[in-house]
Amino acid sequence: MPIKIIEDIPVRTQLRAEQINTIENSRAMKQDIRPLRILILNLMPKKEITELQLLRLLSNTPLQIDVDFLYTSSHQSENTAVKHLQQFYKEFSDIKNQYYDGLIITGAPVEHLDFLDIDYIHELDDIMRWSQQHVFSRLFICWAALYALNFDHNIDKIRLKNKLFGIYPYKTLDPHHPLLRGFDDFYNVPQSRHMNVDYDKIKVTSELVVLSEHPTFGPDILTTLDQRDVFILGHLEYDRDTLKQEYDRDVLQGKVISLPENYFPNDDPDRLPNITWKSHGHLLYNNWLNETYQNTLYNLNHLSLYFK
Repeated sequence: MPIKIIEDIPVRTQLRAEQINTIENSRAMKQDIRPLRILILNLMPKKEITELQLLRLLSNTPLQIDVDFLYTSSHQSENTAVKHLQQFYKEFSDIKNQYYDGLIITGAPVEHLDFLDIDYIHELDDIMRWSQQHVFSRLFICWAALYALNFDHNIDKIRLKNKLFGIYPYKTLDPHHPLLRGFDDFYNVPQSRHMNVDYDKIKVTSELVVLSEHPTFGPDILTTLDQRDVFILGHLEYDRDTLKQEYDRDVLQGKVISLPENYFPNDDPDRLPNITWKSHGHLLYNNWLNETYQNTLYNLNHLSLYFK
């Protein structure tokens, strides 16, 4: 939330230089306030776990938020009961005439497939095209970030030689960027993927801005110049034991899997992992919500005209 300031207070210039949210008294008096409408397209198999993870992050704000959950009806879920989807989720046909302040698209366990081989890809493409006129700001997580960068910016995904699996420190490149407000110089983030982005192509793509990077693994958080789209390759929403559950699952299935790096104390899988990314997860999502709140339209029905 912005802090109200007197119009001519001297520190205003420095506050704005540091991208601190401020609002003049005269403007604050005229503000219309309403709940933010957020749509979450949940592509994860165990949807209830992801629901909880994201709602935790979205709740850490004084803003009132209305959340709708969306699923792809062209894909048959094997890990979430149909009754749960029918009761708590919407199909695309239910919301295609509505408007939202924000859209979150989660990761999905389909990175090994070419985009065109995913059974719900055409529905997802339709949702992406729809969101360009019906959503003010979009946030893409892990596989969804790979997909969106390819869909909108023609950035290819690249297979890593070894799975990126563990907790890794990323350097913030622009500490005054509104999305990184409150971030330290470095932050830890869980990673769990076999794919990466073509960083060389990203560097010469003028409409993309890299906000954090690792010297070996490249970017983690990216955004567009207008800050309307945010791409997060890691999983700041993960719980303390999410990587442990993934590791135990793969071991049980007989897969050759290395211990997640920088995760278990002394690399002992029987010890409780330390959680070192939680505060930055809350910061990022809170910053995204705040920026969306500050810049969205009061009348969402005008979005289609706004983006023409």
